[in-house]
Amino acid sequence: MSALEIFFTTLGMAAIALACRAFFVLPKQDLPMPAWLRDGLRYAPVAALAAVVAPELVMTQGHLVDTWRDARIFGALAGLGFYAWRRSLFGTIVCGTGVMLALRFALGW
Repeated sequence: MSALEIFFTTLGMAAIALACRAFFVLPKQDLPMPAWLRDGLRYAPVAALAAVVAPELVMTQGHLVDTWRDARIFGALAGLGFYAWRRSLFGTIVCGTGVMLALRFALGW
């Protein structure tokens, strides 16, 4: 591809992304939808996050983790415990990442 084609492709992709996101922001009033749908959409971000994180925790190279010596599992458990204790999202991320990195670097997991 030439530089001009790359430029226009990038512009087109940006315009499509903006149009998709602006669809929900631009209306002056709320979009009409049933109450059950509005209630269900509150859980969409949590469901999307779980769908991304869960396979990363239990799978490696497309196969289920076959050992308990996996730093990701202990990092997730430490993060879960920290969140249950303090209810701090930033602290949860720091705690879970810290435990995972400590196990990887110190023990070679």
